[in-house]
Amino acid sequence: MTTKTLHIPAPFTLEGGAVLPELHIAYTTYGKPNPAQDNIVWIAHALTANSEAAAWWPGLVGPGQLLDPERYYIVCANIIGSCYGSTGPASIHPNTGKPYGADFPLVTVKDIVRAHQLLQRHLGIQRIRLGMGGSMGGQQLLEWAATDPGLFDQLALLATNARHSPWGIAFNEAQRMAILADPSIALPHPDAGKRGLEAARAIAMLSYRHYHTYQRTQSESSHDKIEDFLAASYQQYQGQKLQRRFNAHTYLALSKAMDSHNVGRGRGSVEDALARITARTLVVAIQSDILFPPEEQAFLARHIPHAHIAHIDSLYGHDGFLVEYDKIAPSVKALLEGEIGSPVATHTVLPSPGFTKTGKLAVPGTEGF
Repeated sequence: MTTKTLHIPAPFTLEGGAVLPELHIAYTTYGKPNPAQDNIVWIAHALTANSEAAAWWPGLVGPGQLLDPERYYIVCANIIGSCYGSTGPASIHPNTGKPYGADFPLVTVKDIVRAHQLLQRHLGIQRIRLGMGGSMGGQQLLEWAATDPGLFDQLALLATNARHSPWGIAFNEAQRMAILADPSIALPHPDAGKRGLEAARAIAMLSYRHYHTYQRTQSESSHDKIEDFLAASYQQYQGQKLQRRFNAHTYLALSKAMDSHNVGRGRGSVEDALARITARTLVVAIQSDILFPPEEQAFLARHIPHAHIAHIDSLYGHDGFLVEYDKIAPSVKALLEGEIGSPVATHTVLPSPGFTKTGKLAVPGTEGF
């Protein structure tokens, strides 16, 4: 594994018209390109993750896994607007010597993809065997494949959509309202908005998981409680966990970037944009996903010319794209080996959910990590 930062000293004009004086793009690579350069995999990460894909997708990326560095050259770039090395609200503005903070301009998914393209050219990559990502990562890949249809041989798009829905935007706005209700967000301090960020993450958890996830993991064993419920402490824990590793202004910026996603913008229509994609495409839908419901993936599969859809049953809801390795890997392996290719073919993957020895549902990380 190698983690580096590409520094671009030239101005970078954003879709909304604002200009970043310079750009930093943090990225991680695993393995090496082969002489034919036909083993390149580009992973696009979701909202709160970083470029170290093996850390948040350990069941798919790493030695002995589906995407093994011994076989593939794997690239993952931290998206601009983030706080993990790429230019974002926590970065120092070169003209002021202070963090951008609330002054960081609007970044869109199109801008994120344009930054990926700068890194692609820097690395000398002319063709990508597989582009893979879930949620906001899938949004990036759709935008990129519509922008440069000949770049990708294959795409694996998990729990994502062609444009962000009113439902998704509403969830994001509720989270932003929670952050902005924290008066500390106005302070020029690295911990600004931390309590608001905790509340925002608690709201987000309700969209990342599912009613049945909470029933399985947070139900009380006693009928006597009148407060201090497991579900309440779980929400607090998830909020605290995120605020310890993330930045509130970054969360504001990236949630707005997600809202901006519309692959049809500037291309006539969403359908016209999807029709441009030439890569053989696997679309993965999670049946219990309430944030990116399966109907959104069905739409992708209908309008991308060489698409195949796989339905996964999971008690994890939207977070299933991060943790259901055993259900995801066979479909992606079939894509890589050329066994998937018929338009709008469909199959269903329905293994049993993962339980611990005590019978409790094992719930790993959450969206992004």
